[in-house]
Amino acid sequence: MRHRRLRKSPATLEITAFLNLIVVLVPFLLSTAVFSRLAVLELSLPPAGGPGLEALQVDRLQLEVVVRAEGIEVADRIGGRIGQVADLPALSALLLQLKQRFPAERQASVLAEPDTPYERLVQVMAAVRATPDARPLELFPQLAVGDAPVRRKGAMT
Repeated sequence: MRHRRLRKSPATLEITAFLNLIVVLVPFLLSTAVFSRLAVLELSLPPAGGPGLEALQVDRLQLEVVVRAEGIEVADRIGGRIGQVADLPALSALLLQLKQRFPAERQASVLAEPDTPYERLVQVMAAVRATPDARPLELFPQLAVGDAPVRRKGAMT
């Protein structure tokens, strides 16, 4: 009895359809990719401790902008509370008045409550750094970021 042997040729890999998919998919993904521009701000922590010898310098402003849920408080670390505003245009107007009174001052602390949304914090930082006009005026570009002081219960706003 004779046995017949089948002659098998080696299998070939058919990748034409896969290559067609890649040729179409790669340009599509590259054209729809979002290329974001990263900006880096140099930030520092506010100085620790209360007022010391610097409290004697009444001509110097130590600006603190406290972002709270009910509004934005503007204060001098030495002199106390300056005012409270509800929105960013009012904050810009108040900071512009302070800059006109203290033109040499460049530092400010932005203090936020723990539940402050990131977008709001960034908007406040942008308002503290410069005016939102078509030709922005530099206000307080050197920012320090930290946590807002906790209010005691029963404290008046």
